[in-house]
Amino acid sequence: MNESSPLPSAAGLAGVVDEHLRWIGQWHRAAFFSLGDGAPLPTPVAFPAWVRGASGSELADQPAIDRLISLHDQMHRMARLVHMRAVEGQPPSLQSYEAVIEKFDEFMLLLRRIERAFSVAGSGIDPLTGLRNRTGLREEMEREVNRYRRTGRPFCVALCDLDKFKSVNDTYGHEAGDRVLMAAAGAVNQGIRSFDEAFRLGGEEILILLKDATIMDGYAVVERLRQDMETLSVAIGGGRAIRFTASFGLAEARPDCDPEDLVAEADAALYTAKRQGRNQVVRATPPV
Repeated sequence: MNESSPLPSAAGLAGVVDEHLRWIGQWHRAAFFSLGDGAPLPTPVAFPAWVRGASGSELADQPAIDRLISLHDQMHRMARLVHMRAVEGQPPSLQSYEAVIEKFDEFMLLLRRIERAFSVAGSGIDPLTGLRNRTGLREEMEREVNRYRRTGRPFCVALCDLDKFKSVNDTYGHEAGDRVLMAAAGAVNQGIRSFDEAFRLGGEEILILLKDATIMDGYAVVERLRQDMETLSVAIGGGRAIRFTASFGLAEARPDCDPEDLVAEADAALYTAKRQGRNQVVRATPPV
């Protein structure tokens, strides 16, 4: 893999945003006000150029980039079909119009999320969810352990795993799965306290670092997150919406604990939550 910095490609996203905002207005005019006159539809060039610049760099390993490319292709394929029919004198149907706009909105939302992620120093943000990635997790954990040993103020670690997430992907597709992940991450970001931290570990698993919290404090925060997720309805396109739940394992730090051991305790509690029926918070039992 090349060791080139991702910053030039990240900077190019601003041009992609600007070009597509102009393009959607041009598409509207071509689709609704150029019926039968054969007016050409301009083709944006900034995004393909950005993708070529990102290939071979560390950006190529980001799943969100593949998702962005797929959305871009779908959006323009739908838009071209509407335009072709307009050239033949057929006005767009409401369904075809809404399909293009839905893809455009989703493309721009993910584009802006990735743009914001790259604005964070070190790109330590997961582009899909906006949560922190594994970068810096161990350092944060060790910092909390040292602070606990110094001040006696405890902290907790919670592991969140979305229930039956594989079936969401298998039944509705990976696009729907991404939307569920983004909804779950949004609930976490809004539900944790301002000084807590949340990390996407990979897949559908999220680690939450609850600072200055006893097991009871941590349970109150995490149980609220569980309830928030349970009430969400996630639009997945085509007028459909799905609900999801999550299971949590919670562990409280001890002065002699190692960060990896603490995560393992939370993971064991999460496994218990899954085994006991999912959609619940289980507190870890400290080893004797």
